[in-house]
Parts: sequence; structure tokens; C-alpha cells
Amino acid sequence: MSVDDPTLERHFRGHRDTITALTFNPVIKQLASSSLDSSIMVWNLKDTVRAFRFKAHKDGVMDVCYSPSGKLVASASRDRSVRLWVPSIQGETGEFRAHSATVRSIHFSPDGHRLVTASDDKSVKIWGVTRRKFISVLLGHNNWVRCARFAPDGKLIVTCSDDKTLRLYDPNTSLCVHTFPEVKGYAVNVEFHPSGNCIGTAMANNVVKVYDIRMHKLLQHYQSHEGAVNKIAFHPTGNYLLTASNDSTMKVMDLLEGRPIYTLQGHEGPITAVTFSANGEYFASGGADQQILVWKTNFDRENLLREFPEQSKNTRLKESTSEANSAVCQVDARTAVTDLNLYEVTTVESADLDKSNPACTAHYNSPAGDSFQDENYDPNASKSHRKQLANKLPYQSQCSYSIDIPDGDDKNNQILATLDNLACQVDMLTKTIILMEQRLTIIEDKLKDTDS
Repeated sequence: MSVDDPTLERHFRGHRDTITALTFNPVIKQLASSSLDSSIMVWNLKDTVRAFRFKAHKDGVMDVCYSPSGKLVASASRDRSVRLWVPSIQGETGEFRAHSATVRSIHFSPDGHRLVTASDDKSVKIWGVTRRKFISVLLGHNNWVRCARFAPDGKLIVTCSDDKTLRLYDPNTSLCVHTFPEVKGYAVNVEFHPSGNCIGTAMANNVVKVYDIRMHKLLQHYQSHEGAVNKIAFHPTGNYLLTASNDSTMKVMDLLEGRPIYTLQGHEGPITAVTFSANGEYFASGGADQQILVWKTNFDRENLLREFPEQSKNTRLKESTSEANSAVCQVDARTAVTDLNLYEVTTVESADLDKSNPACTAHYNSPAGDSFQDENYDPNASKSHRKQLANKLPYQSQCSYSIDIPDGDDKNNQILATLDNLACQVDMLTKTIILMEQRLTIIEDKLKDTDS
């Protein structure tokens, strides 16, 4: 197995308070972040493309999550509400009041049809995404519920609470099927292992634990941090675990060997959010210093190519950028942060889904890139199948942008229609360039193999 050091790829700054959560778009063109500054931001992982700030929540945003299709972003806030966003330049959003206290966690089911939320009101609730309809409530905790997550197959929900318990629920019956008691400390974050057979917890008492949910027993116990552990993230291959702590460090745990193999530094102050991209090639971190760092994983290349062959090729960023930045930072990123480009921010105020808010048309002249993948996109499909699928789709359905033209002044309608057409053309040109870059990368790889 090829093992190399993680390298810093991008540095984003735009939030005005602590970063609370990070989530990659499944196609890795975007990274969404939430913050206590009451906003979420969508960062495009392309040079020259601006980030977007979405403002609608009236208090700090505690969690953010992309839908499996990449076409929606859900956010949970201290203002007791949940919002569903279309992560495009329009900033369309719909809101519903989910709990009677702070909503600390939000997560999509694997099929994208349901949401699970956890709150300081001691309850966990399941919602239907399409109509924002309440489905059921999961009871049993007697203190704040910090986190709730669907299993990879959607058949279980795991929760953690300040009452020093972890609970497993059946979302179909709303019944608790098992409880893991914690004697010391409480968990602030819980995540399912990609296999669905284990769960990992980040503990306030500086500890990280991994439980087997079939045998109901503790598998691994890590006490490598000197401060509270705020977030964890499993690598998609299931071989590694990333942790973030108040001690200003991240650690990469090798789950097969049961030991930490990397200590990463780059933030000033507590690190409060970490996440892996869908194919595990990248991970991101955010902290109380209001910065977001995007890293290239590097330490599991062979497994990535074997388990995600299509995504590993199609989502590769430019090799020239990787080589330039790898020389700047290996493990300690503190000296590299000031040398990387900061990205401009385009602010998109709340634009309700009913299109009655004039903010829907306030920022059409701002540059933007691909916002999300096509509805028919299948990451597991072969290249030839995707090409056939693209040829069957009408031109308009391949465009990521849509502008609803209101009734009224014909001149305004004509301007909006022109802008819509231009946005579609830019989108198609961007996709063409990406395909050309992918083909060049494949040709370069073949040439390297031939030379060797």
C-alpha cells in the first residue's frame, strides 16, 4: 500500500466566526461550510470561481449537509429552524421550524428522501424532504442531543447526547434498539463507518472510540489528543479515521493497525469541523480561526484507485497545482497558509423558493461555475454510458442554471432570458474544458507508464 503525507491544496477565508461543519458536494466541485456567523458558504474548488455566502438564518448555523444527489444543501441553526438550499447563484431556500430549541445536527438519508435532525430540546426528528413534512420523533434522551446520523444503508440512526449515551434507532418503527452508556464524558459527534457495522465517536474528554454495533462492544479506544475532540470523519475506504480537536491538531488514525499515523497542524485554535470527499481523495478542515483548509489525502492511493476507479480519475484536480502546493506543505501547514490564494465572496441573501423575494435576481452578473450535478448523474456509471446519457438529454436539462422569468416588463424578461442563455453556454464550456483536462490527464498517465 502506497503511503504519502497529506498535502495542503486550498485555503479559504470568508466566514466571520467559528466554522461549525463542512460537507463536500458528491462530485467534489463544491464544498459547503456553516458558521456561527449565521451563514453558510459554498466554495467552488476551481481557481477564478467565487464563493457564495447564503444568509437567511437568524442565528448561528450548527450543521450543514449535501443531499446524495448534490442538488440540495440542508442547514440547521440555533434559530430552531432547518433550511433547504439550492446551492446556486440564486440562493433559493425554503424554511421550516423543526424544534423548540437549537438544532445541532442535520443529515440526509442515503436515498435523499428523508432528513434527521437533533436538538437541544432532547428529541430527534425525521422529516420528509420533498414536502418538508414531519414523519416521526425518536425519544429516549434526557439531555441535549448533539448529533444524529443515518447508517449507509438507511436502516439505522445513531445519536449521541449530553446524557452520556449513544443510541441506535430503527427509523421505520422509531424504537431504540440499543444504548451504549458512557461512564466518563459524553460524545459530541458520532459517525457511521462506511461498512455500516461500526460507529465512531468524538468525546468531550479528549477520547475517540469505535464501537461494533453488531456485537455491541467497544473495538478501539484512542486517547491521542490533549483537548476535547470535536469532530471525526471516516475515510470512504474504511481504513482511516480523521479527528479534530481543541488542541489545534488533527490526527489520522490507521484503523487496521489501531494507531495514529499523522498529526496535522494548520489552524490557530480549536479545530471544529472535518470531512472527507466522496471518493476520499480530499479532506477539509475548519476551525475557530474562521479558516477552511482543503487537503489532498495521498495516504491511501492504491485503495482509492481500486475502490473508486472512475471518481479518482474524473475528480482529480490539476497535477501542476498539487505539485506546487506539495512543496509548500507536507504535514505542518502553518507557514503555508499565508502563501495560498484567498477567494472572493459573492453574498447571496435569502431567496425563498416561491420566488417572491427580489434577491433571486440581485446577483445574476456575478461569475459562477457548475453548481451541482445533473439529476441523471450516476457516479458508478462507465464513461461510455455517461456519454450516451448526455447525448439523450436535451440541452436545457444539462444546464445547471435556471432563471424563472416573471410576468411583466418585456425588456426585463428579455434581459433575464439572455442571461439565462449565457449562463447555460458558460456551463457547457466549463464542462467541455473539464472533459479536455481529464483526457489530457489520462494521456499524461499513459505517457508516464510508457516512459517507465
